[in-house]
Amino acid sequence: MVRALLLILAALGAVPATAAAEGDFLVIAHRGASGERPEHTLAAYERAIDQGADYIEPDLVATKDMRLVARHETEIGETTDVGTHEEFADRKRSKTIEGRLVTGWFAEDFTLAELRSLRVKERLPGLRPVNARFDGLYQIPTFEEIVTLVRAKEAETGRAIGIYPELKHPTWLLQEEGIDTVDLLATALRKADLDDADDRVFVQVFEIGPLQRLDALVESPLVLLIAVEGGPYDEPAMSWAEIMTPTGLAQVATYADGIGPYLGHVLAADGSPTALIADAHAAGLQVHPWTLRKENAFLPPALRRGTAEGAPGDLAALAGMVVAAGADGVFTDDPALVLSALGR
Repeated sequence: MVRALLLILAALGAVPATAAAEGDFLVIAHRGASGERPEHTLAAYERAIDQGADYIEPDLVATKDMRLVARHETEIGETTDVGTHEEFADRKRSKTIEGRLVTGWFAEDFTLAELRSLRVKERLPGLRPVNARFDGLYQIPTFEEIVTLVRAKEAETGRAIGIYPELKHPTWLLQEEGIDTVDLLATALRKADLDDADDRVFVQVFEIGPLQRLDALVESPLVLLIAVEGGPYDEPAMSWAEIMTPTGLAQVATYADGIGPYLGHVLAADGSPTALIADAHAAGLQVHPWTLRKENAFLPPALRRGTAEGAPGDLAALAGMVVAAGADGVFTDDPALVLSALGR
């Protein structure tokens, strides 16, 4: 299906005719196989690895005692059962994170031992009720445990498996909480012997300063994430639109090896490619857009099937469009579906 779509688009002049033949396209398991298991659990990561994902992607926050753990946000009430623990009721508070008021419980207010008493729950139970059946089974994993899992699965499968960590809110955590996650991650990568340029590691951040610091600390390839709108938190005078120009991308290439843009920045509404990927490649940058998800709620109208928000749509067609646009890889909650669409 995807190959046929690519050839049709190429014939119409919508994509380069060589796009269908591009190799080395990376399938990056966004928070693990999070379309099938609660995100950022060892179960989600292992599921993605077993399905054949090239990389798994843990979002990293920090505990009070300076341990890196995998959560989508520093606020953990949305993804754990902390709200049911009476002993932690007094930890609930409000914080302004990068200009947004957030109320809940925060990883940086807990030690790792305290977090170990919690259990993970599905973040999107309305869209993914099957995932909610796994609520209460899994703990929050540390970065070290994720590395251990990857190495165990490499030994089991004989296949190289990459890790693609994202630092969440590093500037805010340093300024407001005194926690330097840039240093914590650089130290963790060196300790795991994963800080060389040829290791299967990408490090990603939505900010510029932390990437520039990491560029001086590790040889790992670095990726600047690009949000839907606005600009990087640590550079309020800059906009993402400015950064995505040829001049802006050339500047990004001085401290990073790739960009991770929102999918809408690389595909127009009709599925044809924008200029971003070609401009990024001209600057020497890889491009890994985010995020492919199977549910109708996350798909463009033309690719939805049925009316239910949680029903699966035509993810295969969208995967084909991303490949055809010339991207070097893609983040997905559903690695098995994307790999199948790509004939892998």
